[in-house]
Amino acid sequence: MFKIVSAEQAVEYIHDGDCIGVNSFLALANPDALHKALAERFAATGHPGNLEIFCPSGFGGWDKDLFADRYVAAGAVSRVVASHFMSMPEVMRMAKENKIECYCLPLGVLSHCLRAAAGGQDGYLSKVGLNLFVDPRLDGPGINARSKDQLVQLVEIGGEEFLYYRTPKIDIAFIKGTTVDPDGNITFEHECVVVDALSLAQAARQNGGKVIVQVERVSHEFARPRNVIVPGMLVDAVVVCEEAPEIQRYNPILSGDIHVPSTQMDYWMGKLTVSGKRGAMEEDMPAEIIGERAARELRAGDIVNIGIGIPEKVGQYASLQGILRELTLTVEAGGIGGLPAPGVAFGATIGADMNCDTAIQFDFYDGGGLDICFMGGIEADCKGNVNAHKLGERYAGIGGFANITSATKTVVFCMTFTTKGLRVSREDGKVSIVQEGKIPKFKKEIAAISFSAKNALERGQRVLYVTERCVFELTADGLRLAEVFPGVRQKQDIEDLLDFKLA
Repeated sequence: MFKIVSAEQAVEYIHDGDCIGVNSFLALANPDALHKALAERFAATGHPGNLEIFCPSGFGGWDKDLFADRYVAAGAVSRVVASHFMSMPEVMRMAKENKIECYCLPLGVLSHCLRAAAGGQDGYLSKVGLNLFVDPRLDGPGINARSKDQLVQLVEIGGEEFLYYRTPKIDIAFIKGTTVDPDGNITFEHECVVVDALSLAQAARQNGGKVIVQVERVSHEFARPRNVIVPGMLVDAVVVCEEAPEIQRYNPILSGDIHVPSTQMDYWMGKLTVSGKRGAMEEDMPAEIIGERAARELRAGDIVNIGIGIPEKVGQYASLQGILRELTLTVEAGGIGGLPAPGVAFGATIGADMNCDTAIQFDFYDGGGLDICFMGGIEADCKGNVNAHKLGERYAGIGGFANITSATKTVVFCMTFTTKGLRVSREDGKVSIVQEGKIPKFKKEIAAISFSAKNALERGQRVLYVTERCVFELTADGLRLAEVFPGVRQKQDIEDLLDFKLA
């Protein structure tokens, strides 16, 4: 039977060595009151310590004073398993200093592992990750010298290769909803994502753990059965917290209370306040050029995924060009329809037709349901492999990238040709490289493989690499120069800057 308790009382359920599963998509649906109470308890008592955090999407807000980063920095956490790390500055720092174990795995895989754990399974089989960094034949999922646990095994079944991913053992589930009814049922009407709340609660209960839910309000009315996300039978403790950090305040255009039609998308996009450490999206000419050109690959009827960063421009240009109503955009957090929100709100959807569980969204992605996707990239090599998760000692994390690019019919990478100092202008349709970036992004060898060109060729995927000056296409012989933008000098601005020969 659930109890309504204070946040301080709720975190008393947590013991040294526990694995905390966090149901969040970065800052979205993240139960900050629970994180804050846990940080305060650890500061006062030194317990609970030696904690593990399992969160498929990542649990940060680009701010060291938000969410779990507080008690990670204090030393309460010894191990983190996630897919996205850029939003968690203290986790990245502690991993870089080799003070905690840190494991990076594909978001869709971790989401499916959580669902498998809810069913009492010890592992999850997938082809996603083969020939990528997570493959034990390459780097494996550990991101520093301390992270040596073998979470992934290569197996062969019926003559085919698979990766076998170990499922988590959840002791504590941290979940944020909106309302608790008299029976402890939890609804999410003010949340813009559901993530995998039910699977997490089931996985904790299957392991004999506890489910703690933060909500905004208590209702004397019983919830409609179809609106319940987590049933009261799974809930142990409910913490009522009416206040929320600015980064996750209720927004009716993201929760679906205002269903935004495509004809009004530009207006409502302008009303969206994008706050937090990622900041507002500033005008960036290379990104504008890339977004506009990449958007021309869209066709009426396409089902689409748009990634974070430069690819966010594709959705905006689809809206400006008036073709948004002819597309179905999706985001890995679970949004279907509408337009993915930018900045720190990434994962939410403006005007969604549906918000499903993350695991269900990845069922669709893994099954090849997407017609086209637009992804960012840190660097690409001469064969067409792409590194999208590792930049020196910094780990952006793989996020949903590996799953999304593994089966989508057309993959469009949106990335500048060089970086660090690149300045570009465009006038009368002609592009000029005002100042070249100091670091090339297309090179003979890259630091890690997030996307395998070999896999893509075997699957028959069409793959493009759109930059601010040209477009490359993947062929069996490597990268081919498919298009040079007006004003760009092919030899001086492209070929002379590559350390390999184009196909």
